[in-house]
Amino acid sequence: MQIQDLQVVLKVAEFKSITLAATSLEMSAATASAAVKRVEKSLGIDLFIRSTRRLRLSVAGERYVSQCGQALNLLDLAKQNIQTDAESIEGEIRLSLSSDLGRNLVLPWLDEFIELYPKISLKVNISDSNVDFYRDSIDLALRYGFVQDAALYGFKICNVPGVLCASPNYLAHHQKPLHPQDLVSHNGLFYQLHDVTHNIWTFRKNQEEFKIKMSGNRASNDGDLVRRWCVAGKGVAVKSYLDMSQDLLNGQVVPIIPEFTSRMTELWLICPSKQTITPAVRLLRDMLQLKTKAVFKQLIDAGFMNPDFKIE
Repeated sequence: MQIQDLQVVLKVAEFKSITLAATSLEMSAATASAAVKRVEKSLGIDLFIRSTRRLRLSVAGERYVSQCGQALNLLDLAKQNIQTDAESIEGEIRLSLSSDLGRNLVLPWLDEFIELYPKISLKVNISDSNVDFYRDSIDLALRYGFVQDAALYGFKICNVPGVLCASPNYLAHHQKPLHPQDLVSHNGLFYQLHDVTHNIWTFRKNQEEFKIKMSGNRASNDGDLVRRWCVAGKGVAVKSYLDMSQDLLNGQVVPIIPEFTSRMTELWLICPSKQTITPAVRLLRDMLQLKTKAVFKQLIDAGFMNPDFKIE
């Protein structure tokens, strides 16, 4: 049921005429009539008693229209309050993002955030390197991993499982693994940080753990490049479900042996001191939590993730 349809119903009740209501709303009578019918169908009742010469509210319609008008007034008031709050949220946010998550998911979310709060300005640093808040002049960092530094403050955004994946084109030319041990014959795509190549992949099923030392011809300190290689069919990769979400939903990659769980991590919004936790930061935290939850719901609905996955 659309709010616009409810507004049509209120106008029809006010004018006791679909034609006059439509004229007031600058729409056709047919469009107004269709809106009334949609509301009545949704409610399962007739709001209006119609005759060839006149239209009047039914008993149920009178009660509904009265409460509906109050509800729409409350919604309008809430909208005005939000707009007032948005105008009071201002300042600069200097945010560090990892390359893959930042470019492919978070940047569009930040565009929405600025549209909601136009007095906020953003400075974004995209890098997979460790963050030095003072050297890099950063207020916040959105990072995977567990916060172990007691000197830092942070908000947990969500739990993030990993996914072993490859492109359909790669799997068309290589035998699909059925077990983690089958991966030794496949080309691994590796993340590398400080000259350490992460080529030992761990998988679990029930109480068993499998550690596989992979071989491969590509490694990078840029997570987005590893994702691009995977999409291009250059090998298999273990990435976070968030990083690969759009590629999974678009069919550019597919999960492999999903019954064996790979790494599990957390996504945190980290800051160096309590002084940097402003109302804008809290609103950003809330938005990130809602957005990541929506992504996981898409993946679960599409059958890529276990419905029992605990996001928080």
